[in-house]
Amino acid sequence: MTVARTAGMVSANGFPIADSGKRSVREALLQQLVDMIVSGEMAEGSILPNETELTEKFNVSRTTLREAMQYLSALGIVRSRTRAGTTILPRENWNYLDPLVLDATLKFGADEHFYLSLIDARQLLEPAAAAQAAANATARQLFQISKAFEEMVEANARDTEEWSRADLDFHTAIINASGNWVYRQFATAIRAALLASFRLTNRASQSHEQAIIKHQDVLEAIRMRQPEAAKHAMEQLIGVAQSRSPRLCETFVCEPR
Repeated sequence: MTVARTAGMVSANGFPIADSGKRSVREALLQQLVDMIVSGEMAEGSILPNETELTEKFNVSRTTLREAMQYLSALGIVRSRTRAGTTILPRENWNYLDPLVLDATLKFGADEHFYLSLIDARQLLEPAAAAQAAANATARQLFQISKAFEEMVEANARDTEEWSRADLDFHTAIINASGNWVYRQFATAIRAALLASFRLTNRASQSHEQAIIKHQDVLEAIRMRQPEAAKHAMEQLIGVAQSRSPRLCETFVCEPR
């Protein structure tokens, strides 16, 4: 059952468990378990095999398996009970901001509600961050915001990877300039989701020129040290993304919210 090869250990079913020392056995096991659960291979509500079966299946020690299960439990993905076993909890319990869960969600196709929930959260946080950036941004932080905006202008089209990455840099620079560490942690935690969201909504957009104007309004309000104007401009900018939600249905199977 134990298979050895130069690149590292693999489980009995051929999946890699450790890869040339680049990541620990526990991290690799966690990644595999999260992928299998998020993808639906291990379904919500199902009971996992017992500890002996899992250690044999994944070719790991009991200690490694227990540490992985403790992590999954902390994420709200599984719940272990004596005699009842370990159950996979419903998705509404999961911590989607954990990098492993977030990456797997994007990898296996987030649904429309995932992106709309992200836009809702942005509408709450980013206008406030823009207002604080207008009040608090240093000269260097203003330069970073301006630089990202210029890169958006140079991208010259909304359906390019260059535009989406510059868009992400623009919003991240504003959040960083706010001086609020909670906002910064939010942006760092969901950076991959934000980029995926920008790629999607940018494809749904029809006006590059209008998008440039909306972003420029935010930039100018921050540059002129006008917090209320910056807040309003950011609300308008994210409102454009919200208004595109019907077009997301061209990509997703949408249901009433």
